[in-house]
Amino acid sequence: MAKRLENKVAVVFGAGSVGEGWGNGKASAVQYARDGAVVVAIDINPEAAAATAELIKGEGGQASSYACDVTDQTQISKVVAQIEQAHGRIDILHNNVGAPIMGTLEELDYKTWQRALDINLSSVFFTCQQVVPIMVRNGGGAIVNISSIAAIRHTGYPYPAYYASKAALNQFTVSIALEYARKGVRANVIMPGMMDTPHIYQAISGQYVSKEKMVEQRSALCPMGRMGTGWDIAKAAAFLASDEAQYITGVCLPVDGGITCAI
Repeated sequence: MAKRLENKVAVVFGAGSVGEGWGNGKASAVQYARDGAVVVAIDINPEAAAATAELIKGEGGQASSYACDVTDQTQISKVVAQIEQAHGRIDILHNNVGAPIMGTLEELDYKTWQRALDINLSSVFFTCQQVVPIMVRNGGGAIVNISSIAAIRHTGYPYPAYYASKAALNQFTVSIALEYARKGVRANVIMPGMMDTPHIYQAISGQYVSKEKMVEQRSALCPMGRMGTGWDIAKAAAFLASDEAQYITGVCLPVDGGITCAI
């Protein structure tokens, strides 16, 4: 039986992991491959990208890897050109890179504010600008952008730059969805809630007394009593990228265990 993403080429920006375990991007790249896609794993850390590609190949899938800084428009242009040359098409674009840069209004300087926008928003503009024309030439494609419930809710952390950049990412995705709806390109956002991934232990744990307290307190906020995992995001992404979601575009989907219903 054919897999739902068979013969699709999926490009995942942010496919590595910052530590042991399954981050959202790493899990999504592997899930795309398990569903039959040829995966291109991209990360600023070449070893992390290569590790994800090797995992996929170890499971019998097809994958390659590239290093790329998504805040560098020239690097993105070069890597996308290489992918098109190698595969002839890009069917799925998955933008996972993000940084919850901390700092209150009074603490933030302009350079830090701009860095948050560059990583969380401009990077997606750069990748879409390069990939969407390829999708249009080949009859369509699907974009999955990873945002956050912080785009629509205050989550208790002091990061106004993150809130602003993720809110903008949501609306940017909606604009792409509407602009290219009749050209066969779909664009949707996934908004993770409280996630238990390697990233939080690096980026957020400093806001708590201990890592154990972080897990306890974040889990307690979730109506399901637990944080989500990278696989919760990966399975939602694979669905949105597949033809099963062929009439879904411009959606900002919370994958959050119900937390946005409760706050």
